[in-house]
Amino acid sequence: MDANAPHDSHRDDVPADDACSPAKCRSTRRRIFAGVGIVAVASIAWFGYSAWEVQHNLTGARDNAQLAKDSLLAGDAETAQRAAAEAEHRASQGQENLHSLPWSALAAVPGVGTPLESAQQMSDVVVGLTRDVLTPAVETGTALSPKDLIADGGKVNLQPLRDSAPAIEQISADAKSLADQAHQVSGGGYLGLVDDVRTQLQAQTDDVAKLLENTSIGAKVLPAMLGADGPRSYFMAFQTNAEARGTGGLVGGYGIIHANDGEVQVDTLGKNTEVAYDHQPLDLGPDYKATYGMYNPSTDIRNSNFSSHFPYAAQIWQSMWEQESGERVDGAIATDPVALSYVLGAVGSIVMPDGEVVDADNVVELTQSTTYTRFITDESNYNADNEARKEYLQTIAGKVVEKMTGNIENPQLLLDAVGKAVSERRIAVWSAHLDEQAIIADTPLGYTVPQDPAPYAGVVINNNAGNKLDYYLNREIDYTAATCTGDTRTTTVTVRLTNNTPPGDFPRIVAGTFKERPLPFGTNFSAVSLVSTQGASLNKATVDGKPVFSIRGNELGHPVFTVPTTILQGKTVELRYELTEPTAPGEARVPVQPLVDEPSVTVNAPNCAN
Repeated sequence: MDANAPHDSHRDDVPADDACSPAKCRSTRRRIFAGVGIVAVASIAWFGYSAWEVQHNLTGARDNAQLAKDSLLAGDAETAQRAAAEAEHRASQGQENLHSLPWSALAAVPGVGTPLESAQQMSDVVVGLTRDVLTPAVETGTALSPKDLIADGGKVNLQPLRDSAPAIEQISADAKSLADQAHQVSGGGYLGLVDDVRTQLQAQTDDVAKLLENTSIGAKVLPAMLGADGPRSYFMAFQTNAEARGTGGLVGGYGIIHANDGEVQVDTLGKNTEVAYDHQPLDLGPDYKATYGMYNPSTDIRNSNFSSHFPYAAQIWQSMWEQESGERVDGAIATDPVALSYVLGAVGSIVMPDGEVVDADNVVELTQSTTYTRFITDESNYNADNEARKEYLQTIAGKVVEKMTGNIENPQLLLDAVGKAVSERRIAVWSAHLDEQAIIADTPLGYTVPQDPAPYAGVVINNNAGNKLDYYLNREIDYTAATCTGDTRTTTVTVRLTNNTPPGDFPRIVAGTFKERPLPFGTNFSAVSLVSTQGASLNKATVDGKPVFSIRGNELGHPVFTVPTTILQGKTVELRYELTEPTAPGEARVPVQPLVDEPSVTVNAPNCAN
């Protein structure tokens, strides 16, 4: 090689034309990176816009779904139809976006795609809710509109409800399925906003499912119960929570309701003192007799509802009234002053003959506290005129029922009030017609002790002092169970009861006790029963840490353990039931007895089905 020849920096096998100068290479790389950047920015922009569109459509679907439901309940069919159609359109658009190829590909990326997968699942629920529930629900029209269902004068239009029963049952089943599907939606991972939306969707689907379930039950039983096939009659008990009984409170008064073709009226109102005590006892089986027979429940109306299984009390009332009047009622209903306060909040106040106004804010205190001091006749002994007091309470009850069965300005508010009372077990219903009772029994209206092996802890208080101090009673209930290993597990039910009776002078009927129980004035003396899980055994019962004797009974296969309990004025007592229970599958249930307070209830019991 010529040493003086120019030096060639290129390899001999690389053509000179393909050479890349540093400047040229840098330019090429910039163009490549710019292209990739443009694609990345475009992709991000597309996903951003698409995400906004998804959020816009699903939010619109949710809002229109709510509008459709509200309009339907308000009787505005035109708005309900428009909103349901818009909800379905928006939901379908959101679902289409979320299930597109780019979204599905990104959703499949582990970790990164978690919130997208959750959003896809939610879009499927929303589409189902709008297409399979709201749209057909709107098409049922009158049956779901309280405004159309309840006519002037309080008459219920029964035929549309009966005609729509099959369709409503199917819609209700679809709504329940979608609510379950919503609770199976996966978490949003690193995006908390997705979890918030998921929680909102679950609440919305639960709300719709419960509304339709209740409507379906009503469509099945209400037409016949309200006289579509002929007149019906019912015994209605007014319970006084200030003196606790198993289903709520002592029966202070009653009414007889007659229903015919959707029209309801109360023909008879009476006091418990007007019901005789010489009835032929009703046989409710050996367990019932052994557990409650000492209280003569089927001959003494004051003790007729010691059991927390409402059908027992209802059958006793049916028997009593038939022996009193010769009329055999078709069922029974129970309610209390707290439920009346909800109703008055919906229908407005009532005016007593002397001009006194009774409303949602004062009816509970008036009927369960003030009334006992208002009718004092002997200031030195604080004795009260019970007949005058009972007449006053009877008048209040009659006027509330009269208001409910008259012209209702806002039927939806009334139904909401009744629904709230039912959810708190403050309204109970029993039908003597077996097909109807079979439907009612498994609902909150039935107020039944379930006949299944799932974990159960029903704390039931029955006032044994004959006073009215349960108005001042406060309850705390805790049910704690061990793990599900083995055939049995240990459980503990802790009940704390506080007697908040304030200082002051009270009539004997309020703060005294029976003569055979000479306890200090203001003492709450109660039988506190635990209706436990089937197959449970009691290892130990204590009061304030000291072992006590308990009375054993049985309630529809459930062992019942009763401890007589004394709670002095201003004091708290703690009862503990230490048990061994079968590891039966199912959610633990701790039903709340409807008294005046709102008890604190905690449940720490794993589901042995999981």
